[in-house]
Amino acid sequence: MILQLINFQRKIRANLSILYNHNEVNTKKEQKLSEEVKILGNKILKSRKNNYKKTHKIFSNETLKIIINKKLLNFLQYSFIQKMFFVHNRLFLNTYLREFKKSKDWHFWNKLIKENNVGNPVRYFLDSNTSGNKIFQTYHLKKYQEFSKNKIKNYRFIFEFGGGYGNMATTFLKINPKLKYLIFDTPEINLLQYYYIKKNNIDVGIGYKNKNKKIVLVNSFKDLKKIINENQDLKKLFIANWSLSEAPLKLRKNIDILLNKFDNQLISFQKIFENIDNLKYFKKLNKNNLEKNRISKLIEVPKIKDNYYLFSKQKNKST
Repeated sequence: MILQLINFQRKIRANLSILYNHNEVNTKKEQKLSEEVKILGNKILKSRKNNYKKTHKIFSNETLKIIINKKLLNFLQYSFIQKMFFVHNRLFLNTYLREFKKSKDWHFWNKLIKENNVGNPVRYFLDSNTSGNKIFQTYHLKKYQEFSKNKIKNYRFIFEFGGGYGNMATTFLKINPKLKYLIFDTPEINLLQYYYIKKNNIDVGIGYKNKNKKIVLVNSFKDLKKIINENQDLKKLFIANWSLSEAPLKLRKNIDILLNKFDNQLISFQKIFENIDNLKYFKKLNKNNLEKNRISKLIEVPKIKDNYYLFSKQKNKST
């Protein structure tokens, strides 16, 4: 009953923007891309291992279903996609939007929050030029830039753990078209990201064999470690927006090891997830950062109760 109420509320909020929808057309280019990801999806179906937590198992099954059935057109209108990846018509986002507009860098942020039509995203009901998700995700970058005192555009290598549908990756390619972007996610979500990013006309590939693409999607720790090691000398940033806090503790241990290579960290998380005390876990990560002589802080996410940022940066020699 509670779940049905939440889904109903989400539908009502989405309908506030129904007049701004831009339905996608099933062109020959779309058909070719859908067929490509369907073939890859069938390969995953034959070899997949269902070792996800309950929440992600259901989502992965639904995602694979729309991939194999070639139903990706307008995928950002699907309720289950919105539930996992998309924040749309929430009033608190208008506070974030006003903060952007008051910024001396408004021209820069305005370019980043401008929405396109790929996937037919739900436009923000108070500003149809953007979406709630664009506002929400770009706001994390703004808050991290304020913390680090370092321009987001200065990073040359980004590793995102759990890349959603690919929105943050495409945002960073707007910021700096020359950077290298790496996403680690499940095989099914890699395909969703591949579809979205490719439709944005960005050079993208899956697996180590495609390591020279602008955006590289991986689901193997072997590939992940190799690519990170090969880009060790670049100015790096680690990003995990609510993904690390939703990962099994066993999986987090592998990421903890890789975090040793990233002084600069932008992490957001909820206090509790499926009986896991995330605040305790991230306090430990924060302590580890401080012991590595990094500047590291836990900060409450504005307007969202029991959600936090963990921001870390390299300490300057003069600091």
